Amino acid sequence: MTTKTLGLYPHMLGFEHLERLLERSAKGGNDGYPPFNIEQTSDYSFRITLAVAGFGESDLAITVEDRQLVIRGRQREPEQERIFLHRGIAARQFQRSFVLADGVEVGEAVMENGLLHVDLTQAKPETIVQTINIRKG
Repeated sequence: MTTKTLGLYPHMLGFEHLERLLERSAKGGNDGYPPFNIEQTSDYSFRITLAVAGFGESDLAITVEDRQLVIRGRQREPEQERIFLHRGIAARQFQRSFVLADGVEVGEAVMENGLLHVDLTQAKPETIVQTINIRKG
């Protein structure tokens, strides 16, 4: 099996970093936990929602590392030993990563009814027209 690289598209100048971003996101190792949604809330804003039932605000950490949004969850051990007859709510630690494009900024994070909402905004692109003078050679 052969893979195409962006180097095969000579008209795409300066996009080499996209290939690295795609490789990094493919190697993210996200195993599906916790489940999440990504919704578009306007033309230039998005919301990521993670189902984090059982986690409190102090159990979660949200960071931006090298243009990557990283959400980590780790529950503390309960002070009192519990005996479960059935345990269907996962209590394992997790890490979810989302690669951010240039111009995407992380806004606020809100915890509500076992859901963590993280708002993102993307800068509206500027339309730039530049005239290049042709010099006589």
